[in-house]
Amino acid sequence: MAGLATTLGAGAATNSFDQIENADTIFLFGSNPTEAHPVVSLFIKKALRKGARLIVADPRRIWMARRADVWLNLRPGTNKALINGLIHVILREGWEDREFIEKRTEGFEELKAKVQEYDLDRVEEITGVSKDKIEEAARIYSHARNAMIIYGLGVAEHRTGTENAMAISNLALVCGHIGRPSTGIMALRGQNNVQGASDIGPAPNVFPGYQPVTDPEIRAKFERAWGVRIKPEPGLKSVEMLDAAIDGRIRGLYIIGEDPAQTDPNLHHVWKALESLEFLVVQDIFHTETTRFAHVILPGASFAEKDGTFTNGERRIQLVRKAIEPIAGMAEWEVICELSTRMGYPMRYKHPSEIMDEIASLTPSYGGVSFERLERESIQWPCPTREHTGTETLYTERFLRPNGLARLVPLDHEGPGETPDEEYPLVLITGRIREHYNCGSMTRRVKGIMELVPEELLELSPEDAEELGIRNGDWVRVSSRRGEIRVRVRVTDRSQKGNVFLTFHHQNALTNLLTSGHRDYIAGTPEYKACAVRVEPV
Repeated sequence: MAGLATTLGAGAATNSFDQIENADTIFLFGSNPTEAHPVVSLFIKKALRKGARLIVADPRRIWMARRADVWLNLRPGTNKALINGLIHVILREGWEDREFIEKRTEGFEELKAKVQEYDLDRVEEITGVSKDKIEEAARIYSHARNAMIIYGLGVAEHRTGTENAMAISNLALVCGHIGRPSTGIMALRGQNNVQGASDIGPAPNVFPGYQPVTDPEIRAKFERAWGVRIKPEPGLKSVEMLDAAIDGRIRGLYIIGEDPAQTDPNLHHVWKALESLEFLVVQDIFHTETTRFAHVILPGASFAEKDGTFTNGERRIQLVRKAIEPIAGMAEWEVICELSTRMGYPMRYKHPSEIMDEIASLTPSYGGVSFERLERESIQWPCPTREHTGTETLYTERFLRPNGLARLVPLDHEGPGETPDEEYPLVLITGRIREHYNCGSMTRRVKGIMELVPEELLELSPEDAEELGIRNGDWVRVSSRRGEIRVRVRVTDRSQKGNVFLTFHHQNALTNLLTSGHRDYIAGTPEYKACAVRVEPV
């Protein structure tokens, strides 16, 4: 969100999912859609069946990498260097869209000077990707008629995640591949309503619609609507809240539908933070690792037990209608209203439609949205008025920045926060598999799924397995500077030599005991995609 908002004006996908199949070139960067975003992968497969070219940048030989025209098998944490190398080739060969750059961007000369420093010898040394592959990928992408970059958490979950997103924006802008149907940037969100949650203002520096807390006029608008004084300083990010709990600056937390005690990195730090709290309330539909720390547990309501909206990764707002009444008697919004009222700030909403009406009255991009409209149609924001039909493709005429121009940002390579050494010689990458979901609190309760994937497995390359004397199915100890777990091994060429892969779906093998505390220094996103580990036979 932060990276694309800086360069383009909005932290969201520029196109619709159904436009993917009409792209003639797809650049898949740091995303494994057949596992983590299966619906999106169907659109990509349609495009490939129509003859689209495919470039994949990923350290793992995922399903899509096996079918790619070019697989850029970069080392974890070298995204910016790779993209600088691609832009270096494009400018060297004169493949850029000069007219688009001159009319619709700013900062080109600074970017041009920076990428001159990234000749292919240097980029190959940093990334491990051969010069021939980089040149071929640059040629395919720059020569495309309709090209889409689709990226995921392999871009975002690094300590340079925000700048990684900016670098992807640089690449698209230099080639003019943005602002047209089937041509743009699709940032795949981690879960089904992440975009909608982001839109409604949980980030500590913005109100709903990404309106900055620091702007006096915007702050005054919300103060009038809510009848309260609002501090001009941004609050804390979620990871900073845990730091503050350890320091004693935060003494109570209310956690809804989140399991940081399993899914946050560096779990010993997380557990210490939760144990430091005087009062912890956790609201969820099942017990999780986090509920073990709670003083009070409130029952949540599943999607089938409440009315509301989901806004998906293409900015599409869709109405959700409850199939049954909440089993626990109340949906989360009702619990929040009751708590707020008892604590001195009355909330008198009678239905979620009234909450949406308030959102529309205060949030320009949702201005034309109502439950009445959503009963008839889904709407892609921006939709500023009731007459507006919504926006399928962003930036067709101008970017959502004050001067209407996109910003090109010169960026330098910085490696991951932790690199392998003699003691911890391997790089751990974490991610998901198709069968399980996040902390597994739902999917591990499904008998059929557990028959398919009953336990955590460490992906290890054949080369590393032979060197370590480990066979497929063996038990191993995986350790980092923070902790250790025991798991079985899956020997597979999906992992390159020097890299291993784990998910975080299983309670009996808490992968995040291993991951580091390094974070993106702008957005605070943890670096899940690179930490140094050691693997030993048990």
